[in-house]
Order: sequence, then C-alpha cells, then structure tokens
Amino acid sequence: MRKQNSTFKTAFTSEADKNLKNTDSFGYVELDKYACYVIADGIDDQVDGESAKLAVDTIISAFTESPSIRKGAIRRYLRAANRALLTADSKMRLKASVIVLVTDYAKLRYGQAGNARLRLYRDGFLRLQSQDQSLSMDLVKAEKLEPDKLAKHQERHNLYCYLGQEKDFRPYISKKCKLSDSDAAALLTRGVWEHVDDGLLKDAFADASDEPQETVDGVEDLLLSPQPKDLGSYTFATIFFNKVYTDPNRKRKIKRAIMIAIPILLVVIVLSIVLTVLYRNRQKQIAAMEQSYYDAIEYIQADNYVRAREECQKALGLAEKLDQEEIHSDANNYMKLIESVIAGDDALTNGQYSDAQRHFLNARNRARYADNLGVDYLNERLAQTSQYMSVYELISLGDTLAQGMQYEVAEEQYLAARALAAQIYFDTGRDDAVAALEKLYADQAEAQAQDAENAQQVAEAQASAASIAAEGDAALAEGNYESARALYTTALQKYTELEDQGQIDALTAKLAAITVQQNAQAELVAEAESYVSQAETAYSEGNFVQAKKYYLLARDVYAQMGNDAKLSEVTRRLEVIAMGISEQEAAEREAAEREAAEREEDEQAGTPAPESPSPVPSTSVSPAPDTVG
Repeated sequence: MRKQNSTFKTAFTSEADKNLKNTDSFGYVELDKYACYVIADGIDDQVDGESAKLAVDTIISAFTESPSIRKGAIRRYLRAANRALLTADSKMRLKASVIVLVTDYAKLRYGQAGNARLRLYRDGFLRLQSQDQSLSMDLVKAEKLEPDKLAKHQERHNLYCYLGQEKDFRPYISKKCKLSDSDAAALLTRGVWEHVDDGLLKDAFADASDEPQETVDGVEDLLLSPQPKDLGSYTFATIFFNKVYTDPNRKRKIKRAIMIAIPILLVVIVLSIVLTVLYRNRQKQIAAMEQSYYDAIEYIQADNYVRAREECQKALGLAEKLDQEEIHSDANNYMKLIESVIAGDDALTNGQYSDAQRHFLNARNRARYADNLGVDYLNERLAQTSQYMSVYELISLGDTLAQGMQYEVAEEQYLAARALAAQIYFDTGRDDAVAALEKLYADQAEAQAQDAENAQQVAEAQASAASIAAEGDAALAEGNYESARALYTTALQKYTELEDQGQIDALTAKLAAITVQQNAQAELVAEAESYVSQAETAYSEGNFVQAKKYYLLARDVYAQMGNDAKLSEVTRRLEVIAMGISEQEAAEREAAEREAAEREEDEQAGTPAPESPSPVPSTSVSPAPDTVG
C-alpha cells in the first residue's frame, strides 16, 4: 500500500581499486510498508570484501525478518551485524563502517557506525547529514579542525565506533526525519568523500533530474576526472524520493472524522485522558526499563556486577510486564553473563579456585551472546585465578615433598609459592606459603632432633657391640672358643639390629673361623690323646723307649696347640721315663761287668768258664708315670 503510493528510485555504483579489490558493498530491500538501504565500507583490507558484504547481508536479513523504523529495531540490526563480524570464521578480524537508512515511505531514520556517510538534499540544499565517528570529526566539532580539511586529515580513519568492535559498541541512531517530494539521499564510502568535497556533491544534486542514475554518473565523473593516484575502491548510491507516501483519502477522512467525532468528543476526551494517563505510565515504565537496561550495561562495563544484576533484574521484570521481547532477550543474556561472573567472583573470594575458573570460562562463553561485554574483566579474572591456582599447586607439591622428608626441595616450592603470591599481591596465598614454611622448619627441627637421638642410640649400640666383639677377640686369643662364640653371637645380633653389614660380615667370618679352629683343635686333641695312650701302653709294658717316643710326639702336638697345662704334664712324664731308662741301663752294665770278671777268673784258673747264661733283666722297675689325659 505505502510502496505502491510512493515513487522511490535508486541507483548506485561500486568499483574496485587498481588491484581489483573492492572492500565496499551496497544493498537494499523495499517492502510494502518499509524500505531499508545499507552501505558498508570494509576496513579490514580483505581481498574479497568479506566485512562489508557480510555486514550488508546481515542487516538486510535482520530487517526483512522484522521490518521497523524504531530506534531499537535499527540498533538491533546493527548489533546483529557486529556479532556476525566478530564471530565470522575468518583468518583476520573483520571490521567495517556502515550506514543503514530505514524509511516508511513518509519518514526516514538512519543508524551509523564508522565513517560511511549519508547526505539528504531538499530543493538543492543540504537537509540532513551524518557525522563521522572518528577522532577527526571530534576535532571538527571542537573547532580544532576546519571541515574542509577533514577529508585528508590523518585521524579520519581513527574510529571509536565500527562494526567488529568487541567492547563498547554504541552506534548512532538518528531521530525520524519527515520526507518531502523530490528529496534525494546520498550514501557514500570514504573512496568518494576523500576525493569529492561536499560542495561539489551538493551542486550535483542541485542540478539533478528525476533519474538518479544521471546523478550517480555525474558524481563518478567528479571523482574520476582528476585521476587521483591514491583512489581506492568506492561506492556511491542515491535514492530519489520523487513521491512520498500520503493518504489519498486524507481530506475526506478528516471531514468525516470531524462529523463523527463531535457526538463522541466527550467520550473521546475522557478516554483520551485515561489513555494518556495509561500511556504516560507505560512510557514512564518503558523509560525506567530502558534506564535500568542501559545502567546494567554501564555497570558491566564498569565491572560492577552486583549493581549490574540489580538493574538487569529491574529491566527484565519491566520488559516482561511491558512485553518488550527485544529488551527482555538482551537483558536475559546479560543476566546469564552477570550471574556467571558473580558466581566466579564469590568462588574466587572463598578460595574455590577450580569453581571460579569454571564460572569465568562459562561467563566468557556467554559474553558472545551479550555483545562481548566484560571480556577484558573475565580475561583478567581468569589470569588471576590461574596464578592463584599456581600458588597452591606449588604449596601442594611442597607438602608432598615434605611428607617424603625432602625438606630442601620442599622449601624451594614453598619459597616459589610465597614469591609468586607476593608478586601478584595474593595475601592469602602468601600467608599460606609462609605457614607451610614455618611448619616445614618445625618438622625439620623435630626430625633433626630425632635423628640426633637415633644417632646417639646407634652410637651407644655400636659401642656396646664393639665392646662385646672385643671381649670375644680376647677369649679367642686365650683359646676359649665357646666363650668367644657366645660373645661373637651376641655382638652379631646387635650389629644385625644396627644393619651394619661390614661388622655382620666380619663377625660371621670370625664365627666361621672359630668353627674351623675348633674342628682343627679337636683333631689335634684326638691326635695328642692317641700318642699319650700309646705312650702309656708302652710304658706299662716296660718299653720305655717306645713310651718316650710317643710322649715326645704328644708334647709336640700340645706345643702346637699352645696347651701349656698338657705340655707341662707330658714333659713331667718324659722326665720320669728318662729316670727309668737310666736305672735299667746301670743295672745292665753292672751285670755285664760282673759276668766279665767271673769269666776272667775262670780262665785264669784253667777252668773252662761256664756258658754265659742270658742276662736276666733287672727286676728293678721305675714307678709308672701318672696317667696323661
């Protein structure tokens, strides 16, 4: 209806630079009740102009889904484009300047982010113009820069608002502007306004016909005629509002309305008053809702999430009451972000660092659906939480090492934890590290005292064992094998308890040697006793020579054994035997002399000497020696 009763004509040109790169884009859609025109200037230097095209397509799509000329609607279109650029799968960060113009065929409203420009001309005069969101434009407003110098100023591209902005995205939304027949709008990117000043552009529209393409061609000639060397890609679009929508039955309807209104005027007045009151109340509520909504955003940006939650709750309640779906949806996303941040802050304050990290990560994910508000704060909180966790990881490692009595390495971990905590001004972590150090030093002192006590006990035990072993050595030197064995066994038990392997091996060797010596001694004793037995047998038979031989053998064995008692006893027996042998020899000599004398006498007498009988052994027998053994 509106579109059919109006005449809007649109024409545009969009050209790439000398490198065949076109980072601009223009698009529009004209519906029955509303029309939307969008121009975008990519500022990411993408070869395919991804930023500008994505921005235009996103805005046109959002408009088509929910066409409206309201401020909130246009702001929503721009936010949708901003999110699209932020979340785009691209190797580079996407950024763009944009102008979106929305009209209901009778009025227009525009939204802006960056330095793409809008100009509205009426009867050859400039009726409306956009203001660049740049540092150069701020200088112009402050009268520190001449307007005609703006196009070449070095800060003209230093933007404080643009699509692809992560934080504080605040596009400008204009008031409504009533259109008149023969109005004309111009949309242009920097490639045009850097080379064609506003005066020439105004002249082009002052001399315009009813066909917008002629104006587009004329402006393009103005742009290209000087053959600028630094000309990049450019886009210029114009909309001719040749006929603005007016209700064809307006006058007749007015007259009829007056006639009808008279009878019900009083009722209308009453209803008007009531409705006015209700409307004003609603407007107050809407204003309160919007105030709370934007206050919540400001508190989030100021990192005051407690106040942000209060304001956001107010905005949510009013939005639900007033059926403001857009505000309710956005505020709900903000509330989810706020609640996660507050939960993370509480967990961090309470020392629940793993929970804090989980809440902050969740909040950062939710920030994508809340215009990326609070991302810097969340990154700082995540870094802080990670550092806090590092402090306690060092303390925990120190505790483990301390339990293993690795005190020096544990001390290094505690000192590292204390240093890190001091560096990040983490008082609680520093205090816990200091407490851990104090406990470590106390445990270390206690362990040292216990070690000293244990060392003393070990020294005493070693001294006792050494004394017993020395007694065993003395007994062994005296030939007291059994006593030596008992002492060595006792000393061995003590050294076993002390785990002194050297002494254990030495005493084991000594005990083995005692066994060998005892066995050898037993053999010598048996040998000596055998000699003594044979000597006693020979002596009893009167064979003193043989007896002497065996006693001599026995004496040698006892001398080898070092058995002085037995040696003395055998020596005494040998002396007795020696005496017995001497008496026997004397008797034999006497008998022989007597026999020789008798034989000589007989020879002298001439009497044949009788045959000498066999000598009779002397009957004199030495007393038997004492029994040996």
